[in-house]
Amino acid sequence: MIIVTGGAGFIGANIVHGLNRAGETNILVVDNLTKGDKFLNLRDLLYADYMDKVEFRHALEAGRFDETKITAIYHQGACSDTMEYDGRYMLDNNFTYSKVLLQFALRYRIPFVYASSAATYGDSTTFKEVPENENPLNVYGYSKLLFDQYAQRHFRQAKSTIAGLRYFNVYGPREVHKGRMASMVYQLYHQLAGDGVCHLFEGTGGYENGGQRRDFVSVADVVDVNLFLARGEPRQGIFNVGTGKSRSFNAIARAIIKEIGRGEIRYKPMPEVLAEKYQNFTEADIGALRAAGYDTPFTELEEGVAALIRTLAGDT
Repeated sequence: MIIVTGGAGFIGANIVHGLNRAGETNILVVDNLTKGDKFLNLRDLLYADYMDKVEFRHALEAGRFDETKITAIYHQGACSDTMEYDGRYMLDNNFTYSKVLLQFALRYRIPFVYASSAATYGDSTTFKEVPENENPLNVYGYSKLLFDQYAQRHFRQAKSTIAGLRYFNVYGPREVHKGRMASMVYQLYHQLAGDGVCHLFEGTGGYENGGQRRDFVSVADVVDVNLFLARGEPRQGIFNVGTGKSRSFNAIARAIIKEIGRGEIRYKPMPEVLAEKYQNFTEADIGALRAAGYDTPFTELEEGVAALIRTLAGDT
């Protein structure tokens, strides 16, 4: 059996889809369907069972999975709302729960690939997986960094894979439920497909209007990295998952406008409260991931945007 936590979420559901494409259906999906519309991500997928996150955690701690043959754990379940300020809630979800699952994986030598985040870097301008670059700006980023540090303390004695993946700006299908936390690619497509106007921020941090730059990575590439690291020889590490190439918000808007054949860009001032903690630039250093043996080229932004628009257009 393969376990995918957060399996009804954006990246988790895409991992289940990727496993299905690889012929895997003996999958336990774990999630919290309080937001019931996440079921839409599951309805075309094949899996053996579903468990609520709370039920799963209790079962894990009670030893109910001790006799189950588990071949991999993809731990994507987390509170990913960067605007959530309840630190106790965030740490229980993203740190304590993750510790329980990691200890289980170590005990039975199960490959454990989990979602970290580029939010661990905060206001850093260098994005390499070393402590001097880690300066989270919110409790979400801090919770992810705290678990990365916990996982790293177990690398030396681990006999199985522990891989923490610091996702940069992931976009792709199956994120309709995310609302304001959906990728900018998804949000800008719907702006332009709606009234034909794309709203971007005016220049900040020395960047021109709409010129702030991020590393936008297709969820298809994220799935490939997850599956690669869960297979083969044991590896231990924290790995950036991005393209290694930053692109501007203008570039996204122009790519969407080109694909749908219409639209314009308008700029608006950035709210003061947001400007204080805004990342004007991110770009993954993917040297560690390449050194771990992952040599597949990443999807170019224009290609990924075109593929997503074809998918979204088919859903409407």
